[in-house]
Formats: sequence, structure tokens, C-alpha cells
Amino acid sequence: MQRTIAFRKARIDDIALVHKWMNEDHVHPFWQLNFPFERFEKHYRKALLDTHQTLYLGMIDGEVMSYWEAYWVQGDVLENAYSPKAYDQGIHLLIGEKDYLGSGFALPLLRAMVRFQFQHEATTKVVAEPDIRNDKMIHIFERCGFAPIAPIRLPDKEAQLMFCERETFEKRWNDEYKKADL
Repeated sequence: MQRTIAFRKARIDDIALVHKWMNEDHVHPFWQLNFPFERFEKHYRKALLDTHQTLYLGMIDGEVMSYWEAYWVQGDVLENAYSPKAYDQGIHLLIGEKDYLGSGFALPLLRAMVRFQFQHEATTKVVAEPDIRNDKMIHIFERCGFAPIAPIRLPDKEAQLMFCERETFEKRWNDEYKKADL
């Protein structure tokens, strides 16, 4: 992909944009955060202050087009779904801008974020739990290197628990980068 991928931490002044995305038809069935603005604002402010996660906006060539939640599994509801290690991380994402849907951006963005999460030396696993109905995202996670583990029940959804092990990820993508250099 001959585009520039970047992430920046989400801020309170991003709330209107993130709220707009949460109300998009391709987002709200899976995120279920299509609340009235006042209710969403409380949720978003709380999420920004939550020390077990960091919110990001993803950009392509400087244009903000996606929303990300990178989190520590310990301290999250997901920690009850398996036996996490201390530094396991998880990821949630959405492509908010419709112009970027179906254009092949989800995989490079996900790969960049997972690579970023693995920069934490003690992290050996990144976890995802997409809605079990979201076949497109499950496919993208698999292409990135996540393996389906089991369907799980979370308070807000039926999910597909998926693991991406550092070794698998690095082997897959380091080999890809080597091929690209040839």
C-alpha cells in the first residue's frame, strides 16, 4: 500500500466524529453505542479516563478515518474468557468513514496497530473478540495472523475469541517484508 498510516491518541474534541461513526449503519450493529449524544459523551469521557485502555484515531495520508481501542486484557471483562498473561493486550476497531470501506485499508491498519502493541516487550499475545456475526472483521483478523479460539459470551455480545501470538505475527509479516525487499 503506497499510503501513509498513522495513529494519534483520541481526544475529547473528537467526540462528535466518533459519535457520528457509532451511528453509522455499518458500525452500530456491532458496537451498540449508537446512543443519544449526551449518553455517548458520558461513555466516551469515561473511556478516555480508563487507565486500562488507550483510544486512538487511525489516519490514512493524514485523514482521520478509523477508531481504535487498545487495552490490557487484565482489568477487562475479557480476562474471564481465558487465562491471560499479565501483558496480553486486546484491540477493538472500526472504519468510520464510508469512503474507506471495502478498499483494503483494514488489514494494513490492523497490522500496524498490532505491530505497535507488540512493541511492548512483555506482550506476547494480542487478543480480539469481534462480534460473531461480523464475518468481514473475523476474516481481516485471520489474515493479520489471529487464530480463532472459541465463541464466547460477553455482556454485550456473542464474540469470536481470537489470539495473535507474537511469534506467528512476526514470522508472517517479517517474511512478507523480506519478499517485498527482493
